[in-house]
Amino acid sequence: MAADKIFLIGMMGSGKSYWTKKMAKWNKCVGYDLDALIEMNEEKTIAEIFNEDGEDYFRKTEAKILRWFKEKKKFVIATGGGAPCFHDNMHWMKKEGIVIWLDESVEVLVKRLSPEKQQRPLIAALSDTQITSFIEDKLVERHSFYQQANYRLTSDQVNEVGLKKLIAKHAS
Repeated sequence: MAADKIFLIGMMGSGKSYWTKKMAKWNKCVGYDLDALIEMNEEKTIAEIFNEDGEDYFRKTEAKILRWFKEKKKFVIATGGGAPCFHDNMHWMKKEGIVIWLDESVEVLVKRLSPEKQQRPLIAALSDTQITSFIEDKLVERHSFYQQANYRLTSDQVNEVGLKKLIAKHAS
């Protein structure tokens, strides 16, 4: 299976958007951020969608937009943290391409998320202590989905060397 269609999954703050840009450049393709596409399509922020339309509406929209990528030939896409857990998205992504789980530690996630929590509806109202508990709970909740990824990169492997190795392994 060539690395033509790459899906990055993991918790919010794991670096999916950051690494999508880098990997797209190395893979000579376009990088997408699923949440940004949803915001463009809906003409609302993720926070507004959650507040005005609810999570269920958001998850249905997320699944619909994810499936737009069936027709695309080559890309890297950063999915939202919950995307693999709804509407059979994980199964669909694995059928379409390779799924890489960026598995950062809870400590790293809290450090990254605390300063930007206002942009993240699920944690906007939480204290730093509550963010830690929230992340631990979400990891437990999502683990059975995340572990289905083709690859799991832990903190020490989420770097240029580790990701370039994966791309090379799947070079056409």
